[in-house]
Amino acid sequence: MIMIDIDSTFENVLAAVTQNGRALRYASERLKDDYKIVLAAVTQNGDALQHVSERLKNDDKIVLAAVRKNGLALRFASEGLRNDKDIVMTAVRENGEALQYASEGLRNDDKIVSVAVRENGEALRYASKRLRNYH
Repeated sequence: MIMIDIDSTFENVLAAVTQNGRALRYASERLKDDYKIVLAAVTQNGDALQHVSERLKNDDKIVLAAVRKNGLALRFASEGLRNDKDIVMTAVRENGEALQYASEGLRNDDKIVSVAVRENGEALRYASKRLRNYH
């Protein structure tokens, strides 16, 4: 029988994701749901959010850390958090193209769209019809 040292496994995974957040994809499902490991991973690489448990994809602090690092990580956030104005604003400040992953309502928000298109003019294509048309 092989004995596994849980503490060393945790420390090894934590070391790996601290060095490269995308290494989270190789962690066990249990560790993809561990707050400390997941926060370390998304802080290092926002795209690590795609490998996070569904529970933590709905955690505002985890998602905020991910979109601060890479606004496009918004695509991996829960639907509810893609409707959170603070999280979406942070995402579009980092990368205007993140507007495409915002809820429909926030793609119609004057301030969010303004920030997104100032960061990247191409983001205009994701704005609501109302904000793309001049009356």
